[in-house]
This record gives sequence, structure tokens and C-alpha cells, in this order.
Amino acid sequence: MSVEDGGVPGLGRPRQARWTLMLLLSTAMYGAHAPLLALCHVDGRVPFRPSSAVLLTELTKLLLCALSLLVGWQAWPQGTPPWRQAAPFALSALLYGANNNLVIYLQRYMDPSTYQVLSNLKIGSTALFYCLCLRHRLSARQGLALLLLMAAGACYAAGGLQDPGTTLPGPRSAAATSPMPLHITPLGLLLLILYCLISGLSSVYTELLLKRQRLPLALQNLFLYTFGVLLNLGLHAGGGPGPGLLEGFSGWAALVVLSQALNGLLMSAVMKHGSSITRLFVVSCSLVVNAVLSAALLRLQLTAAFFLATLLIGLAVRLYYGSR
Repeated sequence: MSVEDGGVPGLGRPRQARWTLMLLLSTAMYGAHAPLLALCHVDGRVPFRPSSAVLLTELTKLLLCALSLLVGWQAWPQGTPPWRQAAPFALSALLYGANNNLVIYLQRYMDPSTYQVLSNLKIGSTALFYCLCLRHRLSARQGLALLLLMAAGACYAAGGLQDPGTTLPGPRSAAATSPMPLHITPLGLLLLILYCLISGLSSVYTELLLKRQRLPLALQNLFLYTFGVLLNLGLHAGGGPGPGLLEGFSGWAALVVLSQALNGLLMSAVMKHGSSITRLFVVSCSLVVNAVLSAALLRLQLTAAFFLATLLIGLAVRLYYGSR
């Protein structure tokens, strides 16, 4: 398996096993995010500001990176730290910040189900930028695998979970009594396309930075998350009146922040030593974890669409990473 395919060539079995474990952990953390957020709800809503959770997640990642360098888990570069190499990470932080805010803004112009289905177009945009920016060519077999991955995400979003109290497909809360009609405005479609393009560009651009700079990953992450904290601090402060930074936080909310911080660090390792395509497969495979946890913790029912999506994901993994 090559770097372009998402693997790490030349690893012995112990290191390959650690790489596999890292991917499995990241998949589990991605999949657990939505169920954990649901467990945070009080009276049917999240009791804290979303911007607080994002800011605290970025701050946690920053502190973990600093700790890694301070205790020597990763070696500090010889000589003067190359601070000038930090500047390009400002664009990464800006792209990620724009995408995080677009996700919230998009909900005004379409229903959640339409967003979940169409947002899978970011798989195609990531593959496009991956080929253009990193100059890698995907075979017809790999292209078909990514198309199956997009189809799996759309299939799952369209009806992978069902509230047992309703006959309506799709992931809904127990409090939902009447569905929002399917709709999308022309402006919403344009913004969704922009979201998918930014999502693909941010992932591939960050991968390019991580691989081109000969710096410890912890130091590169320190650059990235410093800009991320500053950006999200500004967004939080400019978000108007609302709950305080830690107001409404519970043990479940702290677990959400910690898991997302650890997952961000794992994903940076995946993009430095693997590829953005590997990240796509991790995110897609996390749908299975999400569904199983939602069924176990939130008592939602798995539907035929979930099993079809799981089959499509399995086929996509086999096509992309299987022997040629």
C-alpha cells in the first residue's frame, strides 16, 4: 500500500498495527461525535454555545501539542524554531473556520436531510483537489470506489436511522413530531457547492503543508491550532450575547471536546503520513459507528438504508485498497 493510497510503506508489523489502531480510533471518535452531542441535550437542546465547544476543542489541541514538545514526545527542531513557516497555516485555520461556520449558515437555506445528502459532494471535491494540487492520478477503480463512497453517504443520510416513534426515515430526535419538508434554495445550493470546495481545498492544502515542511508534526500542529484558537476566539467574542464559555458544560460535553481534540491530532497524523483520501474513508466508515451507537444509546432503529450504505462502504474500501 502506497502513501497515495493512504498507507505507510516500509512499516514493520508492529508499526503497521499501530497505524491500523490509529485509524480505528479515529473512526470510532468520528462516529461517536453526534451521539455524544445528543447526550448533552437538556430539554431538547444543547445547553452551551457551539462556538464555546469549538474554541475549547482548538485550545485542547494546542495544549496537547505544546505538552508533546515540552516533555519530549516529539523532538524540537535544531537551532532557532522556524517561525516563518507558521504563516501558511493561517490559511488552513481560515479555511477550516469558514467551513465550520458555513455548516451552521447552510441550515437556513435547506433542510438537514438535503444537507446531509448533498454534502457528500465534498468527497468528489477532495479527490479533485488531491489530483490537482498533489499531482496524483486516481485509477478508474479508485474513482469508482470514491463514487461508491459518495453513494453510501447519501444513502445513509436519506434513511439510515429511524425514530421508532415515527414512520419517517432518517436520523431524527424523539421530540420530532412533524418533519421539515425537503427544500433547498438557489442561494443554498451555491453555498453548499462553496462548502464542498472549501472542505476539499482545506484538507488537501493542509496535507500539502504537513508533507512539504520538514518539521515535527507537533510543531506544525502548534502553528495550525494557534491560528485556530485566535480565529475561533474572535468568532466567539463576536457572536453576541449568550451563555458564558463554560456555561452549560457537563461531563458529556467535556468528553465531546476531548474526543474531538484527540481526533483532530489523529487526523493530522493521517494526512502527514497517509493522505486526504484516507481521511475520507475514515469519515465514511464512521457512519457505521454512528448508527450503531445511535441505536444503542438513543434507541433509534437501523433501516435497510443503513445496511445498504454499509455494503457500499465495504465495497469502496475493497476497490480502493484491495489488490490490483
